[in-house]
Amino acid sequence: MTKKILKGSWKTTAVGILTGIGILASQLVAVLDTNPETVFSFAQVMVGLAALGLGWFARDNKVSSENAGAK
Repeated sequence: MTKKILKGSWKTTAVGILTGIGILASQLVAVLDTNPETVFSFAQVMVGLAALGLGWFARDNKVSSENAGAK
């Protein structure tokens, strides 16, 4: 299944996943930081998860439905 998703849309998928990981990592730093002025944002965690989902399911314009495995 992973191979089908990454077959034609690997650039879009990679950018979406890296964006989501970057957002989530910044919030992980906020949780683990000993500075009391650093604020954790649950909203940013939701944005990061949404970016991961969009990256995972996104498809490039150049990829046809048949190549993407759509039914």
